[in-house]
Amino acid sequence: MSPLATGDIRDAQCGFLEAAVGLAIPSLRFSGLVGGGCFSDMGSFEEGEKRQSVSHGEAAVIRAPRIASFPRPQVTWFRDGRKIPPSSRIAITLENTLVILSTVAPDAGRYYVQAVNDKNGDNKTSQPITLAVENVGGPADPIAPTIIIPPKNTSVVAGTSEVTMECVANARPLIKLHILWKKDGVLLSGGISDYNRRLTIPNPTGSDAGFYECEAVLRSSSVPSVVRGAYLSVLEPPQFVKEPERHITAEMEKVVDIPCRAKGVPPPSITWYKDAAVVEVARLSRFRQRGDGGLQISGLVPDDTGMFQCYARNSAGEVQTSTYLAVTSIAPNITRGPLDSTVIDGMSVVLACETSGAPRPAITWQKGERILASGSVQLPRFTLLESGSLLVSPARISDAGTYTCLATNFVWARTRITRPPQDQSVIKGTQASMVCGVAHDPRVTIRYVWEKDGAALGVENSPRVRLDKNGSLHITQTWSGDIGTYTCRVLSAGGNDSRSAHLRVRQLPHAPEHPVATLSASERRAINLTWAKPFDGNSPLIRYVLEMSENNAPWAVLLASVDPEATSVVVKGLVPARSYQFRLCAVNDVGKGQFSKDTERVSLPEEPPTAPPQNVIASGRTNQSIMIQWQPPPENHQNGLLKGYIIRYCLAGLPVGYQFKNITDADVNNLLLEDLIIWTNYEIEVAAYNSAGLGVYSGKVTEWTLQGVPTVPPGNVHAEATNSTTIRFTWNAPSPQFINGINQGYKLIAWEPEQEEEVTMVTARPNFQDSIHVGFVSGLKKFTEYFTSVLCFTTPGDGPRSSPQLVRTLEDVPGPVGHLSFSDILDTSLKVSWQEPGEKNGILTGYRISWEEYNRTNTRVTHYLPNVTLEYRVTGLTALTTYTIEVAAMTAKGQGQSCLPFSELPGAPTNLGISNIGPRSVTLQFKPGYDGKTSISRWLVEAQVGVVGEGEEWLLVHQLTNEPDARSMEVPDLNPFTHYSFRMRQVNIVGTSPPSQPSRKIQTLQAPPDMAPANVTLRTASETSLWLRWTPLPEMEYNGNPESVGYKIKYSRADGHGRVLSHVVLDRVEREYTIEDLEEWTEYRVQVQAFNAIGNGPWSQMVMGRTRESVPSSGPTNVSALATTSSSMLVRWSPVPEAERNGLLLGYKVLYREKDSDPQPRVWLVEGNASLSVQLTGLGKYVLYEVQVLAFTRIGDGSPSRPPVLERTLDDVPGPPMGILFPEVRTTSVRLVWQPPAAPNGIILAYQITHRLNATTANTASVEVLAPSARQYTATGLKPESVYLFRITAQTRKGWGEAAEALVVTTEKRDRPQPPSKPVVRQEDVKARSVLLSWEPGSDGLSPVRYYSVQTRELPSGRWALHSASVSHNASACVVDRLKPFTSYKFRVKATNDIGDSEFSEESEPLTTLQAAPDEAPTIVSVTPHTTTSVLIRWQPPAEDKINGILLGFRIRYRELLYEGLRGFTLRGINNPGARWTELTSLFSMRNLSRPSLTQYELDNLNKHRRYEIRMTVYNAVGEGPLSAPQEVFVGEAVPTMAPRNVAVHGPTATQLDVTWEPPPLESQNGDIQGYKNLTGYTTYMVSVAAFNAAGEGPRSTPTRGQTQQAAPSAPSSVKFSELTTTSVNVSWEAPQFPNGVLEGYRLVYEPCTPVDDATDALTQRKDTRTLGDMHKAPGASAGV
Repeated sequence: MSPLATGDIRDAQCGFLEAAVGLAIPSLRFSGLVGGGCFSDMGSFEEGEKRQSVSHGEAAVIRAPRIASFPRPQVTWFRDGRKIPPSSRIAITLENTLVILSTVAPDAGRYYVQAVNDKNGDNKTSQPITLAVENVGGPADPIAPTIIIPPKNTSVVAGTSEVTMECVANARPLIKLHILWKKDGVLLSGGISDYNRRLTIPNPTGSDAGFYECEAVLRSSSVPSVVRGAYLSVLEPPQFVKEPERHITAEMEKVVDIPCRAKGVPPPSITWYKDAAVVEVARLSRFRQRGDGGLQISGLVPDDTGMFQCYARNSAGEVQTSTYLAVTSIAPNITRGPLDSTVIDGMSVVLACETSGAPRPAITWQKGERILASGSVQLPRFTLLESGSLLVSPARISDAGTYTCLATNFVWARTRITRPPQDQSVIKGTQASMVCGVAHDPRVTIRYVWEKDGAALGVENSPRVRLDKNGSLHITQTWSGDIGTYTCRVLSAGGNDSRSAHLRVRQLPHAPEHPVATLSASERRAINLTWAKPFDGNSPLIRYVLEMSENNAPWAVLLASVDPEATSVVVKGLVPARSYQFRLCAVNDVGKGQFSKDTERVSLPEEPPTAPPQNVIASGRTNQSIMIQWQPPPENHQNGLLKGYIIRYCLAGLPVGYQFKNITDADVNNLLLEDLIIWTNYEIEVAAYNSAGLGVYSGKVTEWTLQGVPTVPPGNVHAEATNSTTIRFTWNAPSPQFINGINQGYKLIAWEPEQEEEVTMVTARPNFQDSIHVGFVSGLKKFTEYFTSVLCFTTPGDGPRSSPQLVRTLEDVPGPVGHLSFSDILDTSLKVSWQEPGEKNGILTGYRISWEEYNRTNTRVTHYLPNVTLEYRVTGLTALTTYTIEVAAMTAKGQGQSCLPFSELPGAPTNLGISNIGPRSVTLQFKPGYDGKTSISRWLVEAQVGVVGEGEEWLLVHQLTNEPDARSMEVPDLNPFTHYSFRMRQVNIVGTSPPSQPSRKIQTLQAPPDMAPANVTLRTASETSLWLRWTPLPEMEYNGNPESVGYKIKYSRADGHGRVLSHVVLDRVEREYTIEDLEEWTEYRVQVQAFNAIGNGPWSQMVMGRTRESVPSSGPTNVSALATTSSSMLVRWSPVPEAERNGLLLGYKVLYREKDSDPQPRVWLVEGNASLSVQLTGLGKYVLYEVQVLAFTRIGDGSPSRPPVLERTLDDVPGPPMGILFPEVRTTSVRLVWQPPAAPNGIILAYQITHRLNATTANTASVEVLAPSARQYTATGLKPESVYLFRITAQTRKGWGEAAEALVVTTEKRDRPQPPSKPVVRQEDVKARSVLLSWEPGSDGLSPVRYYSVQTRELPSGRWALHSASVSHNASACVVDRLKPFTSYKFRVKATNDIGDSEFSEESEPLTTLQAAPDEAPTIVSVTPHTTTSVLIRWQPPAEDKINGILLGFRIRYRELLYEGLRGFTLRGINNPGARWTELTSLFSMRNLSRPSLTQYELDNLNKHRRYEIRMTVYNAVGEGPLSAPQEVFVGEAVPTMAPRNVAVHGPTATQLDVTWEPPPLESQNGDIQGYKNLTGYTTYMVSVAAFNAAGEGPRSTPTRGQTQQAAPSAPSSVKFSELTTTSVNVSWEAPQFPNGVLEGYRLVYEPCTPVDDATDALTQRKDTRTLGDMHKAPGASAGV
């Protein structure tokens, strides 16, 4: 009997794949990753500059350089920085080829393209392509048409929006070229554009297919046309005729047919896919594709379960359909079991066992526990038949027994996904996790396979992707390449299953695309801004941020929240005539994206000014003119470029119309209104205008014209004499309307007839109370007729005179008679004659004559004579007696003045002698000359001063009066140390005598100078010096030997501190001196005196000056530091001593650094000078710091305090240990080493090491505590081929610190890591001084990476330099800082594990950091006065590597310094101790210099006599650099800018040149000219003249030639004697050193030294004349005696 053995019936589940998931997308075939349609990338243009040439008139075809980009980039052509738009001569083809037709010479240039990836915003610019145009200048002959770019055969899918064919042709002249389009020979007229170069067919259908021709014709020419053509094919995409059902079920091992048939033009091909993989029908024997496209599968197996896709493709497109095939299973069933059988020994027997089931059951035959036959076991004599029956042949007696047939098909519980992955949205750079929970039969092994977009994920090769053992997928550092559909596919013997979810990686949105700004057509002062919506970063946009730049100003936020759905906005309220640029950025929940490209700059049209001119001021200039001054309207109301101003004016308060003046120059801000009415009030208004019209008038200002002169004389004028010298006037005032101003009074005028130029005038004040005015003119001539008149006058001048009236003064006594003389003198009588008095003063009535003996009045005799008598003979006189005779005239008023008799001129004094010569006086002795018959009333002393000679001038130097008997006198008030020659004259009543003979020449003695140097000024020169200037003493004031004259300078502090110092200047013509070694920021008082060999002169007036502000010369005192926490300390100090401050303290800086560690100290700024303490935070823990404090002024930082204060911060828990490595790793043990923490934060007391398996199931860890000196540890008893996590912490007295972690794999198959991937830098991560570098890790070689090293290389020729060797092993990105702005770099990365370093990664693409504001200021070389209101600044720009970009220009800041006139800030009364310098002086003014090549500039329009501070900066497109060190200059003094004119030279003598010139032009003198800056005989000189003033010396005039006259030569030299005999000697000599002219010969004189025969002979011998060239060869001469 054979019992039936039932097999196991096990459940089997087949995986189900949804139709929408896991489909193959074979049409998307890229060389890179596919990121759900969001992936974008752009490479670089081909390297190298290209050149090409074209003949004049031919077409230039410039093909765009190749660049790899997805999606296809937008391409723009540029030439020399300007965008190239298509035109009649310029064509840009569909392939972005630039075609320049009929080229001319100006087409030569550099062309390049810019490619923009619209998806990610990347843009690249190609290398330039240089085009040269040859054969220029030849004849411009016609050129026959040629087709440069012919149409191409084109295929288009029916239903496409449009298709374009193009044809570019060239000819000359280009204006006559015409292009025609034909289809199948029929002329076309529609769809032609772009100068007939393009034919566009909208919505093409099958009827549009055909042959299209392009014909180029040169009109008005016999030249034949040229034709080119191409075919247009219209394709139809595939369509399914028959499709499979959505779900097909078939049993295992059966045959199934899946139908699929399609049509299209051209006929489509059919391709089958299973689970997104191509079904390779030719290779799989069970699969066959039928002729109609259907798929037949034979012998179905469970693995055939899945999604089948049928793709139909042709050149017009593709379609796909799909079905799900489920292969079912059936539990085994024994349909015919074994029966009990009996067999003869040695015979064969078959035990039947037929089964059914899916899959087909496996048969196993057993006898008891012994397996006899199965699929894998076959014992001798027992054979398992195909049907499942057992053949026993031959049978033996021992075979008897019970046989069991076991049928099994392993139907297990179906494997299925119970926790499918869910759609996720994560932020870029974070981690994404997708679960895949599975329920399965515990007896089967399952395998997880994750796919992304149908392609298997390489989890092993990507360190960012990790697969848990439970099937969950973890992706770190997510990016856009991770976007897609992820499918978890579970494979097992119990069936397969799959589920999908979509991962969305959110990132910053891209920049809005194609921003365009245009003027609003509907609104004034508005701009329409449009843009294309950007990629939203896979997260809905929240808003846009709109920024605006007005007139190239820095960007400012205009709208912070623009509707995210908007693609346009109207910007209102803008200012006319200003230009605007805009840019936007999008914001989503991740953050704010990059800004878009700047829009083209849009300028608003001008509008009339909306504000009036400002500060309108009117002031009367004359009686008929008023000066109007104003300032332009505020800039934001000018609304355009001002063209000028309109001034309207009228009489104030009167109903009269306006008059207008037009100023056509906007730079003119004043106008003189002329031809106005005298002394009249006017109303005046001013308005500005621009090209758009007239703006608003200003408010009315009123002003009077100045006073005029009266136009009518006073009325009722009457004049009468009141005595012999006075006339009385009476008059009435003029009418006020004719006075034309304020009546200032009256002028009473009197003049003699025929002498109108000599008038006597008296001014009378106006009398406003009385109607009749009275005035007197006195001091007139007696009994004289005068014309009289009266006028009224105002401040500007006199009015007309009244009509003249003739008036005579009254009589008076007469004057003396004239020409009294004596004649016919006898012993007792004489004749007296005279003439009428010159001043009769009335009508003469007679004469009175009297005489008396000299000094005896009792002998007086008087006679009265008639008025006609003019002579009288006096008789009865005594002989030899002196008489006094007087004659006087008489009028009715009485007797006039008596006249003495006529005397003679005296004679000249004689015998002049000089004695008692002193510095300022001498005594003269003399003998008087003839007295002229009268006593001498005066003695006159004349002298020649300085230069004595016949032709020199005599000056009166002294006179002595009323000393007729004098015989000597002292001559005072002479100049010391001066040559004099004297002569004398004597004076009597008649006159002055002739001069005496001159005295001998004498020189007065020396004396100290009498005067101090003049014009002493003191200016600041530097922080420790003052510049003192003075006018030297005139030579006449030396009072002594000029060689002994000098100057002494005395100076001291103005506050009285310190001692008085002095300095001696020995040069008498020196006019300046710089006083050095002074204290900074200190006021001094200075005086100067002159001195000579005799003594010192008086001191000059005291002048005051202050040295320039400087930096403090010492630091604050009493500096202390107290640690308050482990990372902070309190620093205190006392102020800098006042004497050491050297200026106004603006604040303090605390310098601190780790002792013996930091090379440069860090700085903590304390603004204001009131704070004397600061809390330093952010310090290292338990670190010893050196602390110093310095003070700073406007000039800069002072000296830090000394010595440095040492203070240690408090301790804290330590940082993590460093440098963990595993130098020895075995399968069961590892040895690790480490270094102490970089931040121990105290004294390390111990280390603790913890290690455990790096698995979620590991819940125990080993802990070891080691001594503080330990640096290594060996862990044993580890599991082989396992990953362990080690943690090391350090301990201080504050506790255990942060742990350092490291992984290690217990294997001996460790190796160095593979290099990281090529590092990349996104454009948005490029900054001026840093970039964010990212990479993908390579394989770690079974030894975890400990750290990464980053190297940088500066292009083009820099070497690789290590930037960081401590990048965390967990990092895949690193901020590379400390880069130079506007510099190109490359980067590379390497990984390091316990075994060693990897190779460096591939070099990154080159990139250029952004520009940054300059780091340095220009160096001001000099600031010198140029004119009295300008200075010349010279500078050197910073080094190129400090500009950090493209230098755009310079900025000069300047301001007046007030301390020049201050004696100390205490005078200002500033009680705020924290006052800043800006509170004590004016703000900076600025000049912008936009020429980067400048190295000097004249800063003009400065105020005179002011001290200015000047600083400079440079700027680039990003911003402005730091300020230069301040330079100070005094404005108001400048050297003359032109030389003297008309210089002439002639030589009057042998040692003198007369030089004449005219001063420089007045406008070039720049101040008072103080002067103009020893010749040998017969010498030619070049003479030039320069003017100088207090500021220095001006330019020299052009040299002028002059020659002195001949003079006597100097003595011959080297006189020698030879050939001596008793009677002769030979004398030889050499020519004179200074011939001083043309030598004509020599004179030899000789004589005995002692008398010979009481006589001396002299012989003169003259030699021949010799030329100048022979003089040095002059031979000797001899003579016999």
